[in-house]
Amino acid sequence: MSAQEKNSGGTPHVVIVGAGFAGLGCAKALAKHDVRVTIVDQHNYHQFQPLLYQVATSQLAASDIAFDIRQGFRKHPNVDVKLGEVMAADPDARTVTLDGGETYTGDYLVLAAGSQPNFFGTPGAEYAFPLYSLDDAQRLRSRIISVYEDADKDPSLIDRGALTFVIVGAGATGTEVAGAVSELVRDVMPTEYHDLAVQRTKIILVDLGHAVLGPFSPKAHDYAAKALQRNGVQLRLGTGVTEIHDDSVTLSDGSTIPTRCVIWGGGLMAAPLAGNVGIGQGRGGRIDVDPDLTVPEFTNVYAIGDVANIPSSEGGPFPQLGSVALQSGQWAAKNILADIEGKSRRGFHYHDKGIMAMIGKGAAVAEVGEHRHELHGPIAFSAWLGVHVVLLSGGGGQRVEAFVSWAWDYFSKTRASQVLDRSDAARIDWGTDEEEKSDG
Repeated sequence: MSAQEKNSGGTPHVVIVGAGFAGLGCAKALAKHDVRVTIVDQHNYHQFQPLLYQVATSQLAASDIAFDIRQGFRKHPNVDVKLGEVMAADPDARTVTLDGGETYTGDYLVLAAGSQPNFFGTPGAEYAFPLYSLDDAQRLRSRIISVYEDADKDPSLIDRGALTFVIVGAGATGTEVAGAVSELVRDVMPTEYHDLAVQRTKIILVDLGHAVLGPFSPKAHDYAAKALQRNGVQLRLGTGVTEIHDDSVTLSDGSTIPTRCVIWGGGLMAAPLAGNVGIGQGRGGRIDVDPDLTVPEFTNVYAIGDVANIPSSEGGPFPQLGSVALQSGQWAAKNILADIEGKSRRGFHYHDKGIMAMIGKGAAVAEVGEHRHELHGPIAFSAWLGVHVVLLSGGGGQRVEAFVSWAWDYFSKTRASQVLDRSDAARIDWGTDEEEKSDG
């Protein structure tokens, strides 16, 4: 028998896998009703993914973007949180099995397991630094600091790529990381490393496409490219990555760039759970769902957020955005409550707040609303702030005021402590090979 079965009293039980924007959006919407909710996640915190790059570049501490899941439901005893990684699910029985062997069964099962990096089969991906979790951000931060520490002791390492950062992917993640790293190099590192030629740092943004921020308008492409280049970021567009090594990266044009820090922002695919539930997978390994967010052929099973291909009115699936995830979670909750009350489920309707990216202090782009009204600079930053406040409050964060305060202080040159707290990422074996490599 599972660890939790249906209540004999008949209170509906909803099991939610994942405490990202989608899962918490669903749980918060259900918490105020006569429904028992069990949230299962491998962490006891919600990580605010849009700001991971700021942890990686020492703009924020990890504690600034990690929020205690249980704390968010203190006033809702009908919501329970279980710590563990879901290894498999039985959609017929609406049962999930954790890594410790525990099982949980609900009247409704909501799969909101999120995403993972998609390396598209690139050889040597294990040497790259993705940025999709708090652990990723901490590892990347330690690697960034460590290459400066090593070069400060031995400046000859600069010629071997110690201060060369290769960022793969010129979408929102890669662009935001590139802007943040360039500001770190410009504003912070010269005061931290007085004897080091920090100006020899190279930041190279690589993308197989021919534009920065591809989903945006041509005007935004040009604005973002110029903003990055003003800050010293080199653009290698129309160029892919064919292989990553521990000390270099090889590009599709045949060139090799010596580096000890390849940052991966090249795409997303569904979390591993999507392949372990006995449900067919579609684009990106994600679970295809009906317009009401239920999984075809499985009663009372929902898939939401980044783990799902949610159909849009334009035919294709919605993009993997925090706002889509949050709203899909809230919508799934509405449909579950409607079903409990004997009412009809409704097809998901997304309120499009637009797309946006922070390129650096005073440099942001936003295309707001369904008609994509375009904003640049401080006004775009304000729009970015507004959307992130909504995500923070809707996704379970308890420190909206602190976030707003941070946002207004964003334009200062302060940084969180640059602590080497991940020895596995900080440790680099430079060997004895003094051969200098070139980027072709």
